[in-house]
Amino acid sequence: MILDHRLDGDALAAAVAADIPRGAFVNLGIGLPTKVSNHFAPDAGVVLHTENGLLGMGPEAHGEDVDPELINAGKIPVTERPGAAYFHHADSFAMMRGGHLDCCVLGAYQVSATGDLANWHTGRPDDIPAVGGAMDLAIGARETFVMMTLFAKDGSSKLVPACSYPLTGVRCVSRVYTDHAVFLLDRSGGVRVRDLFGISFEELRQRVPVPLDDRTS
Repeated sequence: MILDHRLDGDALAAAVAADIPRGAFVNLGIGLPTKVSNHFAPDAGVVLHTENGLLGMGPEAHGEDVDPELINAGKIPVTERPGAAYFHHADSFAMMRGGHLDCCVLGAYQVSATGDLANWHTGRPDDIPAVGGAMDLAIGARETFVMMTLFAKDGSSKLVPACSYPLTGVRCVSRVYTDHAVFLLDRSGGVRVRDLFGISFEELRQRVPVPLDDRTS
């Protein structure tokens, strides 16, 4: 897919949701990934898990649907699907660590070409570390997808040959969704560009410092 404009957060979330298969058990990380919950049809058959103890989460809650006691891990009010279940925080982490999730969607500061993930600390002394359950999810889920802007504020690429920030997980990311492109990683260092949004492959290759396969569909 080649579009003439970059994707905003909601369009990117819709692209992620469209790629998650029916019947999958999925955890959505805090930040940009939380938007993915808003793009599943009620009959999509995807079961959303939260690390704070909810299985069967629905989209974000608004207006009269807001229940202050019903939130996701990012403290955003959410709804529940029919049949939703609640459980202890420790049980939720046991699900994550036990390999019971098909997929997790996480944000990132950096992703390497081999699928290493850095998303909990920039390494700067004045930054506050925020690891949360990211390490458990990145390693415990069968697949890890990342949602992020492709370029940092200084214009540098967040998809890199090797992460310079402290790692969350090693060779765990299989797919990276960004506002400019979707990348498929094979964990041996190969990066395929599946979709382009508002950028040419030539410009992408100039700005992203990893070898890219241009087999866009």
